Amino acid sequence: MTQDPREAAVLAIDAGNSKTDVAVVAADGRVVGSARGGGFQPPLVGVTAAMDILAEAVTEAFTAAGVTGVQHVSACLANADLPVEEEELTTAVRSRGWGCSVDVRNDTFAILRAGLQLGDEPRGVAVVCGAGINCVGMTPDGRTARFPAVGRISGDWGGGGGLAEEALWHAARAADGRGGPTALADALPAHFGLASMSALIEALHLGHVPVLRRHELTPVLFAVAAAGDAVARSIVARQAEEVATMASVALGRLDLLDEVVPVLLGGSVLAARHALLDDRVRALLAARAPKAVPRVIVARPVLGAALLGLDWLGADPEVHARVREHFSPRPAPSRKAAAG
Repeated sequence: MTQDPREAAVLAIDAGNSKTDVAVVAADGRVVGSARGGGFQPPLVGVTAAMDILAEAVTEAFTAAGVTGVQHVSACLANADLPVEEEELTTAVRSRGWGCSVDVRNDTFAILRAGLQLGDEPRGVAVVCGAGINCVGMTPDGRTARFPAVGRISGDWGGGGGLAEEALWHAARAADGRGGPTALADALPAHFGLASMSALIEALHLGHVPVLRRHELTPVLFAVAAAGDAVARSIVARQAEEVATMASVALGRLDLLDEVVPVLLGGSVLAARHALLDDRVRALLAARAPKAVPRVIVARPVLGAALLGLDWLGADPEVHARVREHFSPRPAPSRKAAAG
C-alpha cells in the first residue's frame, strides 16, 4: 500500500564511517521504510560523493515507504565534528529536497538520544567508541558539551582504529627488541595467517593486507588482554581512562557531576562489553562522577535520529514509544521454543 506522503513525518539518518542506516517514520510512529547503505566519509571522497552514497539509501527507504519526501529530516552524521562542517552538511542535505526542514548533528547525538528512556529529559552524556572516539552531552535547556574529535590533533586517543595501531606499535617493538615482551607479537600476525611481525609489517606496508582490515586486530587485542598479557591490558586500561575522562569532563562542563544522570556507552568497542574495559570504565566513573549511571547502548543509533526528529516535530509520547518498540532488540527464542 502506498503511504500518504503527508503522513511521512521523519527521515531518520544515522550515517557512520562504515555504514548508513535510514528509516522513514510515519506521523503515528510506524517505521514505513528503511534501508542500509555504505559509509559516510566526506573527508575521503568529498561532500558530493558522500551525499550520493547517502542518497542511494534514502531513495531505497523512500521507495519502500511509497513517498518522495517527509516533513523533517533528522540526520546524525559522522564527520560533522565542527560547526563549519555541520553548516556545510546541512546545506548539502537541504539541497537534496528530502524534507521541509533539516536538522544535522554529529552522529554521537544519535547514541545519546537512543539511550534516554521514554519520559527522560534530554539530559546526559554519551561516549561513542567505535572506529574512533567521541563524546557529547546535553541538557534540557539546550546546552551541549562537545569535543572536536578529529583525531590526535584534537587530543583524541583510541577507538577501534587507534587500539589496533597501538597494538601493532607494541607488537613491532617487542619483536625487534625495542620494547618489552607481549603475546601481541605472535597473535597479531597469526590473525592474518602470517608467521611473524616482520611479515605482517611488510604485508601492511605493501598493501597485501588492506588498511581497512586493520580494525580486525582490535578483537585480537582484547582476547590477548583477557588472557592476562600485561601490555595488552595496559592498552585496554588506557582506553577506559580516555572514555571515563571524556565523560567526566563533559559532565563537568554541564554542571552534572553531582546529579543522577545517564552516561551512555555506545559504538562497537563499548557495545562488545569486554569485561576488562567495561569494568574499568565503570570503576573510574564511580570515582569521578559517583551519581552517574553508565549504560551500554545496543539499540541501533538510527533510533536516536528518529527520536530527535520526533522531538523536533513535538510528537506525542505514544509516537515515541511506537518507534522505540520497532527498534528494540528482540530476545532470542529459547532452545525449547526453537525446538518446537
